[in-house]
Amino acid sequence: MGYETFYQRGQIKLLILFFIIFILIVIFMNAIFNTIDSGRKLPPSTSTIHNRALRGSIISNDEYSIAKSDKTYTAAIYTQSLKKGKKSLFIKLFSIYSNISVDEIKSKFVDKNGKPKRGRVVLSKSIDASTAIYLKQLNSKLRKLKVFKRVKNSRGVEILYGLSIAENGEKRKYPLGDTLTPAIGYIKNVQIDGYSRVVGVKGLEKRYEKYLSNKKDGIVKGLRDVSGMIIRNGSSVREFRKDGYSLHLSINMGLQKRVEYILDTMQTSVEAKEIVAIVMESKSGRVLAIASSQRYNPEHITKDDIPKLNPKFTEYAYEPGSVIKPITLAIAIELGKVTPNSWFNTHNGRMRISRRFGISDDDPFASLNATDIIVHSSNIGITQIGWMLTGKQLYDGLKKFGLAQKSGIDLSMESIGSIRSAKMLENRVNRATQSYGYGMQATLIQLVKAHNVFNNDGIIVTPHLVDYLESDDGKRYVLDDINSSYRVISKDTAYKLHNILKQVIQRGTGKAAKIPGLIVGGKTGTAHIAVHGHYVRRYHSSFIGFANDKSGHKYEIGVLVIEAQKYRKYFAAQSAVPTFKMIVNSLVDLGYLEPSLTKKQKEQLEQQTKIKQSVVKKKRTQRTRRIKAILKKQREQIRKKVKKRYKQRKIKKRYKKRSKYVPKTKAYIKKRNPLKALGTKPKPKPIRPKVVPPPNMPDLF
Repeated sequence: MGYETFYQRGQIKLLILFFIIFILIVIFMNAIFNTIDSGRKLPPSTSTIHNRALRGSIISNDEYSIAKSDKTYTAAIYTQSLKKGKKSLFIKLFSIYSNISVDEIKSKFVDKNGKPKRGRVVLSKSIDASTAIYLKQLNSKLRKLKVFKRVKNSRGVEILYGLSIAENGEKRKYPLGDTLTPAIGYIKNVQIDGYSRVVGVKGLEKRYEKYLSNKKDGIVKGLRDVSGMIIRNGSSVREFRKDGYSLHLSINMGLQKRVEYILDTMQTSVEAKEIVAIVMESKSGRVLAIASSQRYNPEHITKDDIPKLNPKFTEYAYEPGSVIKPITLAIAIELGKVTPNSWFNTHNGRMRISRRFGISDDDPFASLNATDIIVHSSNIGITQIGWMLTGKQLYDGLKKFGLAQKSGIDLSMESIGSIRSAKMLENRVNRATQSYGYGMQATLIQLVKAHNVFNNDGIIVTPHLVDYLESDDGKRYVLDDINSSYRVISKDTAYKLHNILKQVIQRGTGKAAKIPGLIVGGKTGTAHIAVHGHYVRRYHSSFIGFANDKSGHKYEIGVLVIEAQKYRKYFAAQSAVPTFKMIVNSLVDLGYLEPSLTKKQKEQLEQQTKIKQSVVKKKRTQRTRRIKAILKKQREQIRKKVKKRYKQRKIKKRYKKRSKYVPKTKAYIKKRNPLKALGTKPKPKPIRPKVVPPPNMPDLF
């Protein structure tokens, strides 16, 4: 019996254990079915992680980053996941880590009506990568401190609790601010599948859009484990991201910043609307500096910046004036019509070219040769040279020099300009005005490209800002259209014009551009501005010239001053030429040019520098004396005021000491007026009538 009872007890225990296991299985299956019914989706077996590629950077010749792209992140939180009493702590810590003010963060938790928000609250949409890393660290720390709690939605699905940091797009940054604008251009943001992308709108950003945006996103794809991490095995796929091509420019930031500073100072001194300048290598067409006095920050464009968005050096076409005269002479010399020594009657500075139209020269001469016509900028002389050409010859010559067509510079937009047709130039008046730069339009880059022919042995080159493109893996690519060039005039003709332009600096209108030890030449141009078909007293002054040294360095420089309003400063010799000289001195300081000086020239330079230094010292001492005298007067005035106030205070103190002050107590009021102390008004005194004797009263005395 004892053995049977023991056996029965063992069977009962097994049945109980089996029953418990069965109940647990039922509970587990019930939980699974509940989650399925609640609408919760189980994680898929495979997962894909995207690593977004970035737009290419823009880098200067001296390795300064001009434009670059960084990823931006969104920081958000579910208000229900914050525990009671922990909200203020979270806001303070988030403010410290994100560098966003506490008041701004608090405003995110409240709607327009001032009521607290519920659900997902976006705290910021423009967090950079480094801040995102710090905020992720903050999230893990706050979880350990149990600031957050787990929350489920109405379906019973658990919401991601705590602070969520998600990538939302890319942002274009310009570390150097307004440097190199408007050539660098600007961008706009475009939403593609909920991700913010950057697209170029103007300048280099637009011109090289297909190269900068030639990128490929990285992908990691494979099976996930229980924690949601991708399992790296043979079936997983991984593709590395490829960012866009980087642009490496020919621009030197040291020179660019100097040129921009020169233009800013000259704009204030001559009171011009804007000044534009270009520095280009004569042999290669590499642009070393392209600057304007009107710039903007591409990251923060305001309404006032709208007129500055269009680059004047490529999109502003104007009547160039006398800078066209060397081109007209070069066409005539190339066709064998004249020589530099051909003489012309210049009619003492006044000549009528039609019944209604006459021209004049600022410097009247009876006669001049072709060289002196350029040196003294004679309209009458160049008109007669222009008349020696046919309309078609002048038209074809100007077109060959690159006028009335795009220069080919690698920017997004460019104005073509205009010249009169060959048929219109058959008219003597039209041919005359065209020969000295009126009745036509050109941009500064076109004029620099055309004048560079005289400094490059008659060969025209295409100006460009980008040296090469560089991919993510370090490969470099040079575009085919960068080094395009062709011959315009013969080497002999170019040499003759080169010498004539040097004479302009030695004894002509460009004397202010003389620099000892360098080969400098160029041509000034001051042209009236036409408004509604009539010329007014507003001027464009320009200077296109070259600066070379004996070691073989050659540079073409163009300066345009738009509407200098200061009296007598609108002439090119007073505005554009000094700007040109300062730019050349900057090239010397930065080592682009090496002046070769004789002993006498060195001594003269030393004497000039000593004189300049002494003059500067005198001016400084005079200024310091003036400032000291002004400060002395101000101090004396202050001392006088202080003394007056001190005396007034002393007088007040003495008066207070002399006059005994008695407080108006009840006892004092009682003595003076007992009825007032009781709160009643005293009765008015009776008015006694005056005794007036009746009329006709006899005098008793």
